[in-house]
Amino acid sequence: NYMPMGLRVIRKVEAIIREEMNRAGAVELLMPVVQPAELWQETGRFQQMGPELLRVKDRHDRSFIIQPTSEEVITDIARQELRSYKQLPRNFYHIQTKFRDERRPRFGVMRGREFTMKDAYSFDRDREGAARSYDAMFAAYKRIFDRFGLQYRAVAADTGAIGGDLSHEFQVIADTGEDAIVYCPQSEYAANIELAEALPPGARPEAREAMSKVATPDRSTCADVAALLGIPLQRTVKSLVLASDEKDPTTGDIVSTQVWMLLVRGDHELNEVKAGKVPGLAGGWRFATVAEIESHFGCKPGYLGPIDMAGSVKVVADRTVAAMSDFVCGANEADFHLAGVNWGRDLPEPELVADIRNVLAGEPSPDGKGTLAIQRGIEVGHVFYLGTKYSSAMNATYLDESGKPQLMEMGCYGIGVTRILGAAIEQNHDERGIIWPTAIAPFEVVVCPIGYDRSAEVRAAADALHEQLLAGGIDVVLDDRGERPGAMFADWELIGVPLRVVISDRGLKAGTAELQGRREAQAGTIVVSEAADRVKERLAAARA
Repeated sequence: NYMPMGLRVIRKVEAIIREEMNRAGAVELLMPVVQPAELWQETGRFQQMGPELLRVKDRHDRSFIIQPTSEEVITDIARQELRSYKQLPRNFYHIQTKFRDERRPRFGVMRGREFTMKDAYSFDRDREGAARSYDAMFAAYKRIFDRFGLQYRAVAADTGAIGGDLSHEFQVIADTGEDAIVYCPQSEYAANIELAEALPPGARPEAREAMSKVATPDRSTCADVAALLGIPLQRTVKSLVLASDEKDPTTGDIVSTQVWMLLVRGDHELNEVKAGKVPGLAGGWRFATVAEIESHFGCKPGYLGPIDMAGSVKVVADRTVAAMSDFVCGANEADFHLAGVNWGRDLPEPELVADIRNVLAGEPSPDGKGTLAIQRGIEVGHVFYLGTKYSSAMNATYLDESGKPQLMEMGCYGIGVTRILGAAIEQNHDERGIIWPTAIAPFEVVVCPIGYDRSAEVRAAADALHEQLLAGGIDVVLDDRGERPGAMFADWELIGVPLRVVISDRGLKAGTAELQGRREAQAGTIVVSEAADRVKERLAAARA
C-alpha cells in the first residue's frame, strides 16, 4: 500500500516524467496490465521467460500474462497504426503497474513484485533514426533526474543477448545500492561493473621458478593457500568450472554438455556477464555440479588447476592470468597445489584469453585518461536500443518511399517510478528520518504553530501564512493538531519536508517566526510579515 505521503511523492515523480517526456516529443497512451499470451508467444518470450512471468488463465481457459513490461503490446500497436514512413519517427510511453514474480522480493519498494514503471518505446525507419531517438531520450532522462534533485550517474551498460552498443543505466548514488558503478574521476568514463573493461596487463615476466608440488592440507581457497605459503594473493590462480548444455530444440532435453575451466587471479572476481560473451558460452551457461567436477577432474572443488587438462575441457584464461608467471594453482589432487607454474613450459598456452573479471579501483581507465574509482548505485532508469528484435518477430513493418515493407527499428526506455522513492530515501536521510529533495517532497513547506489549539493569535498567524503560501503556488501543509513542539517537529523531520516555519506566541510578540531547512542544525529568525516571501526565496534557490 502507498499511504498518502508516499502517493504524493509518486504523483510528483510522475508529473516531472510526463513533462519531460512530452517535451521530448513522446506521446502518452495506456496499455493493459493483463496481456494476451498470443503476443508473447509470437516473440517466444512466453516460453523463454522464467517464473518471473506470471501466467494466468481466464474462464475460457485462454492464457494471459500479468505484464512485467510491454514490448509485445506496443509492437502490436505499432504494426497496426504505423503503416507509412511518413508516420515515423514515433515514441509512445505510458506509466503503468508492472508485476514480476521475484524469487526474493526485498528492500521494500526497491525490489517489490508489484511496482509502477514508466516505459517508452521508439519506432524509427533505420538505425540512424533510432540513434537520434535514443539520444533524445537520453537527454530527456538527464533532465528528469536533474529535476528530481538526486545525485546520479548515467553509466554505459551491458546490452545482454540483444547486442548492439547503445545501452545506459541511470544510477542513483547510494552506499546501499545493489550495483557497482565504475567511473573515472579524471574523465567522463562511467560504466556498470558488468561492462567496465579490465585493460590487458603488460608483457608476461620471464619464468624464474621450477614447478613444484606443495602440500596444502585443508586449504581450499586461494587466500588460505597464499597465507600458508607466505605469498601475495596476487600470485595465485583460481579455477572456476562452468558447463554449457546443448538441448534438443523439440523436447528441451540435454543432448550433450561441454565443461569449461575459467581462470582468474586469486584476488579477482569472475564477471558473469563477461563470461557469457566468451565464444561457446554466449548461448547460456551454468556452474558445473560437484558430480560433474569430480567426474572430469577426479578431484573435489578447491584443488583444481589447468595442468594436464583432459581434451574435453576447454580452458579460458583471464587477460591477467595469461600474463602471469610463477603462479600457484590447484594440482587436481585433494590437499595439494602446484607452485612455480608457467605457461608454455608446464602447460600449453591458454586456448582462449578474454576479459572475464571485474575491474578494481585504481586500475587504468579504459579511455586512457586516469584511474578507475567504484561506488554503489541503485538502478532507477535504463535506455536501450532494441533494433529489430521485436519488429522482426512480430512483423512490424512500414512502407518506405518506394512502397516496400521495411522493419521498424525500436528503442525502449524505462524509469522505475516507485523505485525512485526508495532510492531518494537511501540517498537522502539522517538519524531523524527522510530528507526529501524539494521537487519530489510530499510537501515543500510545513507550518508548525505552537499552541494552535490554545492561542487565537498563533492560529490566525498560521492560517494567514498557510493561505498566503497556497495562493503563491507553494505546496504547503499546516499542522493543526495542537501537538507538543517536540513531537510535532519529530514527526515532520521523520517525514522529511524540506522547509519548516514555526510560529509561536513568543515569536509573535517580537514580530518573528523561525525558518529551518531539513538539513540545517538550527533555525533562523525571520520577520512574520515577510515569512511568505522568505519561503519563496528559499524554494526558488532550491530549484535553481
